[in-house]
Formats: sequence, C-alpha cells, structure tokens
Amino acid sequence: MGLASYYSMMAWILIGLFVLLGVILFFCGARSLSRGRMSAGVLQGLAGLLLGVAAGLMMAVLANLHTYSRLTYEAPVAEVRFQKRPNDHFWAFVTFGRPEAMIFEVKGDEWQLDARVLKWKGSALLLGSDTLYRLDRLSGRYRSIAQERTQQRSVYSLVQKGLGLDIWPLVQRYSEWVPWVDAVYGNAAYMPMADGARFVVSVGAAGLVARPGNRDAEKAVRNWP
Repeated sequence: MGLASYYSMMAWILIGLFVLLGVILFFCGARSLSRGRMSAGVLQGLAGLLLGVAAGLMMAVLANLHTYSRLTYEAPVAEVRFQKRPNDHFWAFVTFGRPEAMIFEVKGDEWQLDARVLKWKGSALLLGSDTLYRLDRLSGRYRSIAQERTQQRSVYSLVQKGLGLDIWPLVQRYSEWVPWVDAVYGNAAYMPMADGARFVVSVGAAGLVARPGNRDAEKAVRNWP
C-alpha cells in the first residue's frame, strides 16, 4: 500500500471514529437531558455536534483532495489540439484522464494552461507525501500587448465544480495554521496556436511543460516570434 493510500485510509478511520463518538455523545446528552441533568446534557450534546461537524469538514477536504493527482515524476497529463476558425479563433480540444475531449473556443494567437500544485514541506515532506496537482484553466493570449489589453479574452475552467471543500484559498489565506502545506501555482505552459497543431503537456517538479506533438505544432513553434 502506498503512503497516499495509507494516509487516506487513516483519515477515513479517523472520520469514522469522530462520527461514532459524536453519535454516542449526542444520545448520551439527550438521555442526560431527559433525566434532568441539564449541564451534562448540553455539554455532551455540543461535544457530539462538534465532532460531527469536524467529521463533515474532514470529509469535504478529502473529497476535494481527490480532485488532485499525485506527482512523483514528470509525466504527460494532457493533450491539446487546435482547429482554426474564422477571425483568428480556434477550437481547442483538450483531453486529460478521460476518453472524450473538452472543446473550447479560444481567442488569440497563443494558448495557456494553468495548474494548481500542492507541495508539502516540513514533517509531511519527511513522511514521503507526494506533491499533488490539478489542471485548473485554459485561456487564450495575444502576442500584442495592445491586443491583450483591448481584445476579448477567453478563459475556461477545467475543474469540475462541487467536489468537496475547496482547500486552495484556505491554505493560501491561513498558511500560518498549516505550515506543512505550500500552495503554489505550477508554472503555466503557453504555446502558439495553429490549425492542426497538437501539443502534449507534462507536469514535473518545475511545473507544467508543453511540447509539440506533431509537425504542425513544430512548425508553429519554429515560426513563433
């Protein structure tokens, strides 16, 4: 069993214990109240509710962490290919971890892919915890700064909504309370867009890296200003 699976199992066991203790304390509190022991009943009931809330928060965090993938070495994580449309727009076909492609209309001359990366430090790093990553968004770029300021932008989320408690803003905002986690944006990868071009995106310790995947992409990169 890998360390990530071991930690996940231990977390679920802890959640189960919290739920069990919470239920026991809650019913003990209800019984104490029925016997006229108001102070003991209230304290036991509140303790049970707090344990239930803690278990719920832990479940929400674990559900969100499951939207991230483990990073142990550089590996391909996505493929992006393009089909030109009128007015310098492109269809972008993005595949990552699923058979069907996500299709977006991207405006501009270049495309950019961003990722969220959760790095561990301190004791978590010594325990062998793997870096986690998640592809975050696809956007279009313009080579001209003037166009970048005035032309219509296109930005799309690659994250499925509603999967647990989003821990990213919490880690960034309350970093002093979680010193073993370091939330950073992985280095965004960007490349030119061209009709028929296909790019392979990998993620490693240095962040995202995009490489041409066919001749059309290689030609676009050679002619890239």
